[in-house]
Amino acid sequence: MLNITDLSYQIGPRTIIENGNICVMDGWRVGVIGHNGAGKSTLFKLISGDLIPDGGTISVSAGQRMGMVRQDMPETDAPLLDVVLAANEEMAELWHKAETETDGNKIAEIYQRLDDIGAYSAPAKASMLLTGLGFKEEELQMPFSSFSGGWRMRVALAAALFVEPEILLLDEPTNHLDLEAIMWLETYLLEYRHTLMIISHDRELLNKCIDHVIHVDKMQLTLSTGNYDTFERERALSAGLQQKMHEKQEAARAHMQAFVDRFKAQASKARQAQSRMKALEKMDIVDAVIAERAIQFVFPNPQQIPSPMISINHAKVGYDEGKPILKNIHRNIDNDDRIALLGANGEGKSTLMKLIANRLGVMDGDVTRSNKLKIGYFSQHQTEELDVDSTPYHEMFALFQKKNGEAREHLVRAKLGAFGFSRDLADNKIGALSGGEKARLLFAFMSFDAPHLLLLDEPTNHLDIDAREALVQALNAYQGAIVIVSHDPNMVERVADRLWLIKDGACQDFDGDLEDYRKFTIQARRDERKQGKKKKEKNDPQHENVTKPSNPQVIEKLEKEIAELISEKSKLETRMSLESFYTQDKNQIIKEQDNYEQITKNLENLETKWLEIQSH
Repeated sequence: MLNITDLSYQIGPRTIIENGNICVMDGWRVGVIGHNGAGKSTLFKLISGDLIPDGGTISVSAGQRMGMVRQDMPETDAPLLDVVLAANEEMAELWHKAETETDGNKIAEIYQRLDDIGAYSAPAKASMLLTGLGFKEEELQMPFSSFSGGWRMRVALAAALFVEPEILLLDEPTNHLDLEAIMWLETYLLEYRHTLMIISHDRELLNKCIDHVIHVDKMQLTLSTGNYDTFERERALSAGLQQKMHEKQEAARAHMQAFVDRFKAQASKARQAQSRMKALEKMDIVDAVIAERAIQFVFPNPQQIPSPMISINHAKVGYDEGKPILKNIHRNIDNDDRIALLGANGEGKSTLMKLIANRLGVMDGDVTRSNKLKIGYFSQHQTEELDVDSTPYHEMFALFQKKNGEAREHLVRAKLGAFGFSRDLADNKIGALSGGEKARLLFAFMSFDAPHLLLLDEPTNHLDIDAREALVQALNAYQGAIVIVSHDPNMVERVADRLWLIKDGACQDFDGDLEDYRKFTIQARRDERKQGKKKKEKNDPQHENVTKPSNPQVIEKLEKEIAELISEKSKLETRMSLESFYTQDKNQIIKEQDNYEQITKNLENLETKWLEIQSH
């Protein structure tokens, strides 16, 4: 149990938290939310002991370990697997003692303790965590020092998960992950057996993985029950916003329905109408509440051009001659397409985006573009190219002059205003803008001349929940084509109506939704680990005479039991994600939560047993 009593903390003259009181019970899964600068990360540092409070106390139950993702992983040439294994300090110390101890009784005690803490299955667990977070099997023995900052943060996350502390604090754990790794992490966190506290701007992650919310706002800490959407609904009700939001929502719904009614019978508009219908079905009071707080985005609608606007014909694409990343790409993009590119990091999503944007040529094949086609291109790296000594107004003024030959102040400021830039903010130096403000400035630049196609490469990296919701709604109101690469499942699900899978140098339609893709990804990771293990055993002489499983009936029985438990668990998770779950009798809630915990334990035991049999 984590108990926070009368907590206060100041940075200089500014009070961050004042007389905060929160009690987090064992096994709770808590989302810590609040606007940027409210004090969420400060709260985590206070809980972990990295900061000392100015007043009040923070206490945990005896014997409970606290765990956070380390931001300062030391430079080392040790293999990734060893770095993760070393994170469990007790286990590492016991292995060291086992090598140096001479007393037979003490050696026996050491090995018994190692068995108790699961040391013998630890390498398999560490390998599973690293591959789940996107590392290939052959990379696990590569030195930690050979990886870049983003990949090192994945190792740090794997290390924190490996230790499995009784209280795990995760501050924006998805920041350095791609969509595939996020999907894996969601599944893993759903099965985490201890107390979990998460700071995140990923609404989908919060809705799936938490059952309580701590809201950090105006120096106060407020605890509520339920997931993120439940918190927003209750917040709207308490603020008396329900009817106001309902009216705005109905107006937006009527606008979108008019589009659907007008175009659903036209073949050329069928997909876009389908996308609007999907967005209609998903509209919720929560979306309206969030949108009310957010700065609105407005993408100007383009003039229509014939389809296809882009035709890629058997193209081979790459950066080094003779080493194509993508091969035989044969795709069309129509003027009403809403496409999301799926695939792990390094498969070629950004390469395909550069090809579409005409920033990269083909090695073979050809690309045909409409003569009138205008493209708006957003890349996560463009923020680094902004002139930090200039201002948004000055840069937009220069863009008007370049495109139109002249610039008028009221038009420049109106264009910036469509993306939330007040006069004061527009006159600030770009270097002083936040990451989210820089992203909004890039949106304003890329959509300046009403492009027919928006190419968005990780557009949500620096946006909070409110800004992400505003972007989703702006994209759904936009009447051009969209190709998007995003690690935000909520955005992909609500904006895209076509999924292209980039894998093994090919680009193919993915038939199914994101839930199907989640299962596909997890199975692919399992297959990759299994393949890597077989390859390792084949190259290891010690495994030449290993006996293979002699009883396939046992494996089949285990797999059937695992499938049944996964089904039960999935049904329970669906029930527990509903607001109605938390309004039923308290004893029934406890009973179902206990049942969920038991199913999770049984499933883990069966999967461990299955892995052990497969490894013999």
